[in-house]
Amino acid sequence: QMHLVESGGGSVQAGGSLRLSCAAAERVTTRYPMGWFRQAPGKEREFVAFINWSGGSTYYSDSVQGRFTISRDNTKNMVFLQMNSLKPEDTAVYYCTADSSNFAVRSGRPSMWGPGTQVTVSS
Repeated sequence: QMHLVESGGGSVQAGGSLRLSCAAAERVTTRYPMGWFRQAPGKEREFVAFINWSGGSTYYSDSVQGRFTISRDNTKNMVFLQMNSLKPEDTAVYYCTADSSNFAVRSGRPSMWGPGTQVTVSS
């Protein structure tokens, strides 16, 4: 059973914007902290953003702070990642994640992962 499914990836020029969406099973979005990770070709998977179950607490990696915004709508079972001022180094597969533990999501060890969506930023 797929608990998380991402959408919204694509190709954009540097300086552009994309909005990623993650559709989740109801029990996930209404109870669990969630996050976004990414993996570029030849690189390790890295943390991007975190949001707690209510949406009242967020946290970002230094590389995206001020450019990306994570949000959630628990009434629609959705989590979003608004990405502005995109750079070529943002090119990666982006993954939506969830876990019952805040620490598990923020430390890169969430139990649930979506299949990923490709984001490509050209210079």
